Amino acid sequence: MRIAYSGSRLRSTPIYTPMQVEILTPDKHIFSGEASSVTVPGTLGSFEILNNHAPIISTLDDGKLVVRTSGSSEIFRIRGGVVEVNENKVIVLAESIQQK
Repeated sequence: MRIAYSGSRLRSTPIYTPMQVEILTPDKHIFSGEASSVTVPGTLGSFEILNNHAPIISTLDDGKLVVRTSGSSEIFRIRGGVVEVNENKVIVLAESIQQK
């Protein structure tokens, strides 16, 4: 958060910080970049990760992983894995992956 001075008042204005996304397999670095949202196939069901998401660690099932950037979407098919979200950083560790 940024503090802005306006005359005799201080006010806080939120600063947008895009999420940083890393997608890895045991043998390869697949994706690195900024995203507006990420949808993952969680073990208990698919869920979406947005900016400023609460910290979470979840196991992943086989399924579709979607990374939405400012103008497009990257779609991957993953086979199991884990996702960690903390302080606008999303790390996906997949057993194997295919880009669609």
